[in-house]
Amino acid sequence: MMRAEFRANSYSELDEDEEKANVVKERRGEEAVTSSPNGSVGDDEEEDPPGDEVVDVGGEGDATAEEVLGGMRRFRMRVSKLCLKNLVSVLLVVFYLVLSAVASFVAYQSISDFQHQAQHPAMSVSYKAVERYDAPGIALYLGSAELLSCRHYFHSGVSVMERPGQPGDVRCNIFTVAYPDPYHNTSQKSALVVRGPERVQEKEQIFLHFRLNGSTQQFSAIDYLLFSSYVSLERSTNRPSFMMQMERTQSMWTFSGGFRTWVKMSLVRTKTDRPSEEFTLESSVVKYNDERPESERSDELFFIVFEWKDALIQEVQGIVTANPWSVAAVLCGVLLLIFKVADFATSSVRWMIRVRKRNRRHRVQKMNNMAA
Repeated sequence: MMRAEFRANSYSELDEDEEKANVVKERRGEEAVTSSPNGSVGDDEEEDPPGDEVVDVGGEGDATAEEVLGGMRRFRMRVSKLCLKNLVSVLLVVFYLVLSAVASFVAYQSISDFQHQAQHPAMSVSYKAVERYDAPGIALYLGSAELLSCRHYFHSGVSVMERPGQPGDVRCNIFTVAYPDPYHNTSQKSALVVRGPERVQEKEQIFLHFRLNGSTQQFSAIDYLLFSSYVSLERSTNRPSFMMQMERTQSMWTFSGGFRTWVKMSLVRTKTDRPSEEFTLESSVVKYNDERPESERSDELFFIVFEWKDALIQEVQGIVTANPWSVAAVLCGVLLLIFKVADFATSSVRWMIRVRKRNRRHRVQKMNNMAA
């Protein structure tokens, strides 16, 4: 808008200069004519050569007109250059403003991505090798079933049972914990806690054998849960509260009667705001061929084996992939660009104002000279 106003003022001023030049030429022509109105001089004046006065005046008028026209041409060229410079300045300001807008959008997007990734970190999985595990706790909810035998095996695997369905050796660390049901406070629960395997390099296995006398249930099974440290429960001063907490946080698993269930355990540690440990299980089931006498088959038998899958602990932790320093660098770049745009726009405006004042001053001086 400043450019349009400046161009309109320049053209109007050019028209005024042309009108004034024409007025000056007319006045000089009138003076030449009035100096000898009848073409002769009086008696007391010498007669000048014919046409000398008119020729001199005409030559001076032509020279003045040429000077005025040359000045007008120079002024027009100067105005054209000024308009071009103003146009380039405006285009540069617009270009810088567009760059500032793009940079601001990139900064906003970077900050939004960083906030989103900080609130929803990516999960990184790593594996830690161990020589042996802390003995896990195996809590078994037997109900009406009873434990017949419990033994540890290494490498060779579980041997053939000589007297299935009959009490045998119990060579495991076990104890019973009674505690209120965490979901039904009016009832009590009882768990048989067994010390789990820990020597993973020696392929330690724990074999458990149960019997259920004459079950009237349509589906017979034994529930169990795993927690990472048997010693923590053994040394706890409040075992019921400990078991209630484990039942709230750990998953419950089940194995059925008439089969041998082989469970391979893996430990997963999650490192977040609330660190936790849980198990992932791989189980295989083999049917038990019952060779007992018909009179003893009313008792249902349960078999389960616990073993570590491998010597690797899976560790899961949240990581923020966005770098806060990159966000800070983007913000610094945007601020510097905005500062540069503001400085350039201010300089351009000052330069245009200064040029207009200088042109106005020259124009006034020229008009004064012409009037004199």
